[in-house]
Amino acid sequence: MKFLFKKNIYLDHAGATPIDNKVFKKMALYEREFFANPSAIYESGVKVRNIIEENRSKIAKSINAHNDEIIITGSGTESDALAIMGVVLDWRNKNNKKIPHIITTQIEHPAILENCRLLEERGEAEVTYVRVDKEGIVDLEELKDSLKENTVLVSVMYANNEIGTIQPIQEIAKIIRHFRKEKIATRGQTSDSFEVRPLSIFPLFHTDASQAMNYLYTENIEKLGVDLMSFNSSKIYGPKGIGILFKKRNVNLSPLYAGGGQEYGLRSGTESVSLIVGIREALDITNKIKQQEIERLTKIRDYGIKKLLKLSEDTGYKIILNGSKTERLPNNINISISGISSELLVIELSALGISVSEKSACHSTDDNSSYVIKAIRKICKKGDEEEGSLRISLGRKTTKGDMSILASSIKAILGKYKKWK
Repeated sequence: MKFLFKKNIYLDHAGATPIDNKVFKKMALYEREFFANPSAIYESGVKVRNIIEENRSKIAKSINAHNDEIIITGSGTESDALAIMGVVLDWRNKNNKKIPHIITTQIEHPAILENCRLLEERGEAEVTYVRVDKEGIVDLEELKDSLKENTVLVSVMYANNEIGTIQPIQEIAKIIRHFRKEKIATRGQTSDSFEVRPLSIFPLFHTDASQAMNYLYTENIEKLGVDLMSFNSSKIYGPKGIGILFKKRNVNLSPLYAGGGQEYGLRSGTESVSLIVGIREALDITNKIKQQEIERLTKIRDYGIKKLLKLSEDTGYKIILNGSKTERLPNNINISISGISSELLVIELSALGISVSEKSACHSTDDNSSYVIKAIRKICKKGDEEEGSLRISLGRKTTKGDMSILASSIKAILGKYKKWK
């Protein structure tokens, strides 16, 4: 297999984005000049505190939130954990006798699923994992039917990190609001097992918006209808090591650990002013070019999907698109190719300078298998043919030409291994 080109084509922006040059330069300035402890009361410490609060205010404004509703964390994973565990801990600390109930979906990010499973294993919560359809969209009727008196939290990601499916967040918010009203009307404002305040606001609604910030509506958190929202910097061309948790003012959380009481007592530890400046700058850039990138990448995505699916005719391999054709992130392509290892495809593509990510879909003993693909395809029965899932996630430097090179490369790889089928 010989190619005249060897171009580095990065197509794993759902995994991590490169840091924007403007973000990097601004961070370097603040890292060098503003290093004092923001908790100190001397002049340089106060300056750093003021910079942090000024940037917190700008982050809040970008989603139409209040300053004190923005909690700075170390990652999207930590933001998710604080939302999930923080709600449950707060509930249990209020001496509610009933075990709290959480509703999530079968295809959430591990940052949600693993914390839910941990709470289940400890006997600290019961969890319902709602099914999704063949496109990865949550079953709204099942979600509605799963709500009950002790449901404290519903967590559904805005857009899936693997197959790019966009969830009907506003519809879910309406279902939850209606359930709250019905519960109050049915039980009134007194209860032996529920306090007045929890009765009126539970269940809370959380969404992981890490994949959504670049491409979906986030400009007004009230219109989304969520009580908690997580996102991180490494998906929006900012620095790694920082995330955000939006928390409505009327929502109480318990901290996951104790310390100096930073971030309103919810996330102790000395704040990094350069990281905070970095995520704020990254958000500013993202919001300025969002519509332009949505339109540009949607065209490239659709061109790429067409080229890749045509490979079925050209190579004889069965190739299908995973996820929704319409309710899909502009930068996401996820395909399954029957009869070849996804790991092998990634390694072969990497040798050609093309970076994509993968999941094995049909090896039940494989720790790297895709529970997302299994949930939407109902595959992987005994005797199923090996099937690899490739996630191709586009970014700001991705071109239509990159999609042509990718398709040509995959065609050559499949041709190389066809004789071994």
